[in-house]
Amino acid sequence: MHVLYGIKTCDTCRKARRALDTQGVPYRWHDLREDGLSASLLEFWLERTAWSNLLNKRSTSWRALGDEQRDSIDANSARALMLEHPTLIKRPILERHHAEDEVDLVIGYDKAVYEPQD
Repeated sequence: MHVLYGIKTCDTCRKARRALDTQGVPYRWHDLREDGLSASLLEFWLERTAWSNLLNKRSTSWRALGDEQRDSIDANSARALMLEHPTLIKRPILERHHAEDEVDLVIGYDKAVYEPQD
């Protein structure tokens, strides 16, 4: 089963959920704000993609950070900030679980993934 991570108030996350529901794709919903983000989950994602792909520099949370934090961002500080403020993570994140424990990530809303054409 796939897992969709996001925030229930996020319009893009709602769009992703509607698309998966319409396609009949089974998934489990995980709200990053309500259900939280564990260090092990973040590490799992960082093993599959660069921290810069996960960090949402267009978010309100990013703009709320101080200039010093934004200007000195690196892998370690990004990891710490995303753990402290899960709303800094791009949304939605779809973990697609395949046979033999293969997992790939779709970060953000990709119309080709969520709304495939026949």
